[in-house]
Amino acid sequence: MARKKKQLPVLEQVTITDVAAEGKAIARVNEMVVFVPFVAPGDVVDIQLTRKKHSYAEGKVVRFHQYSPKRVEPFCAHFGVCGGCKWQHLNYADQLFYKQKQVYDNLTRIGKVQSEQWLPILGGEETTFYRNKLEFTFSNKKWLTEEEVASGDTFECMNALGFHIPGMFDKVLDIQKCWLQADISNQIRNAIKAYCLTHEGYPFFDLRAQAGFVRTLMIRTASTGDLMVVMSFFHEDVERREALLSYVAESFPQITSLMYVINEKCNDTITDQEILVFKGKDHIIEEMEGLRFKVGPKSFYQTNSRQAYNLYKVARNFAQLTGEECVYDLYTGTGTIANFVSRQARKVVGIEYVPEAIEDAKVNSALNGIANTQFYAGDMKDILTADFIREHGHPDVIITDPPRAGMHDDVIKTILAAEPTRIVYVSCNPATQARDLQLLSEKYVVKAVQPVDMFPHTHHVENVVLLSMKQPKE
Repeated sequence: MARKKKQLPVLEQVTITDVAAEGKAIARVNEMVVFVPFVAPGDVVDIQLTRKKHSYAEGKVVRFHQYSPKRVEPFCAHFGVCGGCKWQHLNYADQLFYKQKQVYDNLTRIGKVQSEQWLPILGGEETTFYRNKLEFTFSNKKWLTEEEVASGDTFECMNALGFHIPGMFDKVLDIQKCWLQADISNQIRNAIKAYCLTHEGYPFFDLRAQAGFVRTLMIRTASTGDLMVVMSFFHEDVERREALLSYVAESFPQITSLMYVINEKCNDTITDQEILVFKGKDHIIEEMEGLRFKVGPKSFYQTNSRQAYNLYKVARNFAQLTGEECVYDLYTGTGTIANFVSRQARKVVGIEYVPEAIEDAKVNSALNGIANTQFYAGDMKDILTADFIREHGHPDVIITDPPRAGMHDDVIKTILAAEPTRIVYVSCNPATQARDLQLLSEKYVVKAVQPVDMFPHTHHVENVVLLSMKQPKE
């Protein structure tokens, strides 16, 4: 006989005091920390505990007694369900405050950083419709909201096109309007969904049963006005595939690149699949400060184009280039930063794990007539060695923009051995950045810290740090 699960208590009239990592807020009750989503500091609430450990607990709000002055009305109908934009209920000024605080706390607590300059966070001019890329999933297992379940209605159609519910790999929330990408994205998604629902032979994908036809949809928009749409199908059906794609092409003639992929794998990733052109080009063009960047369906490009420009300007300013420096751009991706700083450098060497990205980087240099860049593909810890540096030149400046996990210890050791004059460290995770800064503090001091908000209404924050070689002691 299964043990009956113990009912956890309701904590009454608790004041929310702060914001924690991963976007949750904090309350303290009898020296126990309680993590609660979708609340703001200053809210007074009743909390139903959902998980309890010795030193902390998790819970959800069951009643509001008092609303915080930091609160604003969420603008999205899907707020609190889809898992994105978790800070919509906080006014934007407070979002920036807590992001700045997150950077400061992580760097000082984990990295023991003492910076000469703590610069105020650069907020985004656009706080909605700022993304240039979104990916949607077709599913025959629509997620029902609490209101829909409570209604007692029977839902004959359980098809959805939208975002995965956090923690539910096979459940998808049907999205009516997403506020993250230009409205053309909503128009295209809703038109494709309506076509598939009203025409025979377009079953939405069943991830558990591995059955269905329409699978995923990716939409990329560019600052140039270019538009890419990529449809993923589970198997080939030439007649139905061409009918759907022809409808999309006719309905949205502004599409620059209309592509498709037949993905018969268990998972939805298409980076290892052949992506074919149905109409138009196999890429779109992004532009930044007169530079043009070719972006394909597999290319990495910062998803907030306008703020990416501000981020890269910070990195370039921190690098203090005079035209004489050899610059290493680690984790270069498609060479965006490398090409962006190339006009101010003697030579730029870019290194990236993904071979396709390196090919894109080379194309982007050629597209812009840039001749002083070199790009190499491979695992950073294996590529960036003393031998590599001897062959390609000593770096005067290193710009590094690693993934969320930060840099491998071997990479840090090589950087320390190379002793560049300056390091510009761009990070999307202040916690791992702080860890790496602690290791780099053996030879470097932090001169400036500049957070940049790339993702309004989320807890995510980018941060740029300038490090300089320590002066030898007299």
